[in-house]
Amino acid sequence: MAMTLRLDPDDEKALALLAEAEGVSKQEATVRAIREAAARRVREDRVRQLSAAARGRYADLLDRLGK
Repeated sequence: MAMTLRLDPDDEKALALLAEAEGVSKQEATVRAIREAAARRVREDRVRQLSAAARGRYADLLDRLGK
């Protein structure tokens, strides 16, 4: 699917620097950044879920350790 991405000059420069640093095209740098951001969000959400579950499961122990 084709998409037009409009960037202000500062973002255009940042994208160009990222692409150059990674040795890829700006299009590839954009795709990688999107995929990395999505993967990071999924991981962070999963860690939050696991942390909440652990806090619930070990609430009594955590209260005792906190005293």
